[in-house]
Amino acid sequence: MPSGDFLRTLGVTFPIIQAPMGGGLTTPKLVAEVCNAGGLGSLAAAYLTPDQILVEARHIRVLTDKPLNINLFAGGYKMEAVQDAQPMLSLLGEIHQALGLRPPVLPPLLPDPFPSQFEAILEVKPDIFSFTFGIPSPDVMNSLKTRGIPAMGTATTVEEARMLEKSGVVAIVAQGAEAGAHRGTFLEAFELSMVPTLALVQAIRSAVSVPVIASGGLMDGRDIAQVFACGASAAQLGTAFLTCPESGTPEAYRRAILSARSDTTVITRAFSGRPARGLRNAFIDRLEGKEECFLPYPLQNALTRPMRTAAAKRGEADFLSLWAGQGVARARLLPAAELVKQLVAEIGEAGTVL
Repeated sequence: MPSGDFLRTLGVTFPIIQAPMGGGLTTPKLVAEVCNAGGLGSLAAAYLTPDQILVEARHIRVLTDKPLNINLFAGGYKMEAVQDAQPMLSLLGEIHQALGLRPPVLPPLLPDPFPSQFEAILEVKPDIFSFTFGIPSPDVMNSLKTRGIPAMGTATTVEEARMLEKSGVVAIVAQGAEAGAHRGTFLEAFELSMVPTLALVQAIRSAVSVPVIASGGLMDGRDIAQVFACGASAAQLGTAFLTCPESGTPEAYRRAILSARSDTTVITRAFSGRPARGLRNAFIDRLEGKEECFLPYPLQNALTRPMRTAAAKRGEADFLSLWAGQGVARARLLPAAELVKQLVAEIGEAGTVL
């Protein structure tokens, strides 16, 4: 039996977490449906302004009174000036022309939004706060503790997990190599931190005393039962929820996931400048071998945003960042509440008692 006590103390019925997925994918409706079904819904707030965080949190609170998680990026920003962005601008220029867009322009260097976003988090006071890409400062962690807001952090290695435990988190999300979207690695090069989910859960569980949440490639109840058997206290699923009708997944993105018959995911920096796993498409292929042209995160992410926005409107999956985990071929088209119900039933069928 998984030890999901840290979630039960918050009022979460099942040790199932809907992963925070940025870019408008985790809509208030999706988050609330998961919460109302007994899981922990997560609002991805890293790309939201402080005002948007407040608005979306209030919307969720109208739809549910169940526990809520809000997630931010706590690191990963490269603020130094870019020496030569012209090669990347030239590569994108051809695509912009094909999509009927103006020539790409290098976005301005903006400050890390975390401090102002965090002020909104303190105002909302979610039931739990999660973060990735690093560890917030001691002052931030103390502010959370003072206000009674528990925190969870993401680790891709045992050493990252040890650092997170020292920072005061109540649980650690173990992000395995199979996970979709951005890698949360913050100590070593990501290539040295690609540990399979089951092995990572076991290793971190042996190294820390706080609960471990498994994340990476989990799509059904059998997957969840396996990570529980390895010592996980809860399971976090992202790709599985992308095809729910309540998600903000663009239709072309949704079709690409549902039509996947095998794992065609790759790790790429082409879209954002930071390693992330997604379905291979024409944009990734076009930029393969041109990695020296990529700008650091978040500049590359901001530079490719007009392309991705236009592609979503036109239904052009070849120019979208189709983030997905390695279990993508097992995605299902189910409403969020029905998916949570199905996962719980499958966990029971696998012989695990919740």
